[in-house]
Amino acid sequence: MVTDAAYARCLEIARRHYENFPVASHLLPRAMRPHVAAIYAFARTADDFADEGDRSDAERLALLDDWRERLHGAARLRHGYGGQAAGGFSADDRDTAAIFRALGVTMRRHDLELRLFDDLLSAFRQDVLVKRYETWDDVTDYCRRSANPVGRLVLRLAGYRDARLDDLSDAICTALQLTNFWQDLHIDWRKGRLYVPLALVRDSGADERDLDRENLTPEWRTALASAASTTRALFLKGRALPDAVRGRLKWELRATWLGGVHILDRIEAARFDVQNARPTLGWTDGLAIAIKMVAWAPESPVVREQ
Repeated sequence: MVTDAAYARCLEIARRHYENFPVASHLLPRAMRPHVAAIYAFARTADDFADEGDRSDAERLALLDDWRERLHGAARLRHGYGGQAAGGFSADDRDTAAIFRALGVTMRRHDLELRLFDDLLSAFRQDVLVKRYETWDDVTDYCRRSANPVGRLVLRLAGYRDARLDDLSDAICTALQLTNFWQDLHIDWRKGRLYVPLALVRDSGADERDLDRENLTPEWRTALASAASTTRALFLKGRALPDAVRGRLKWELRATWLGGVHILDRIEAARFDVQNARPTLGWTDGLAIAIKMVAWAPESPVVREQ
């Protein structure tokens, strides 16, 4: 079937990209995996518009505007994806056609809120236009749109529409996004971006010019230690989520939580020197996470090993 082929292509797109955590992993219920892949392919492609290549800002914004038009076109259609109804595709644009064919079906089948997808696109536009964040509120508002919609969409795919679960998911997703910021500090800096709140930078006495010199001063380590502490508190705030859901999703969320905390531990253990050794998860980390998944105790939080 055409739709099956579209979902298969979305899975291929998902597997092309390295992420800290597998997309549509086998821990997820089988029925959810194609839909997660469709959402990921939509978001990953739009994120690349904002972040990759040597396009001008105007070109990036135009691509994101076009992506939003296609999204709204796919959401309006009732029977599959009609290419011309949402802008049409060239014969070579198979990824785009597959993404919106699959995404349109997923949105209708699970009654997904269009607002959550619009929030994602607004965050990608912000990455083009905004390079600094003054306060934690500014950073977490970005995370509210760049990361939190994904967690809520996964819950919707699993049949959950519960404000408490949404809040727990938001805490984990924001923590994952922040962890990625500290993991990619030097990569983002080379693109002209800094996600550490400027108020925290000033309070710590850090100087942005030291990042140009790749000099992680004690002041920067102080700022990043504070940022990591805020991130860890959010992980702990959301830790109850895996035990509030049923079935295989419980294991997927345990793995996601543990993987995020493991990356944060590695960043702190390296004293935030991610320039020379960017922390990633390997097979030995996967084994350690699997053991902790089995040993997971709902009544007592997993703490960092000393």
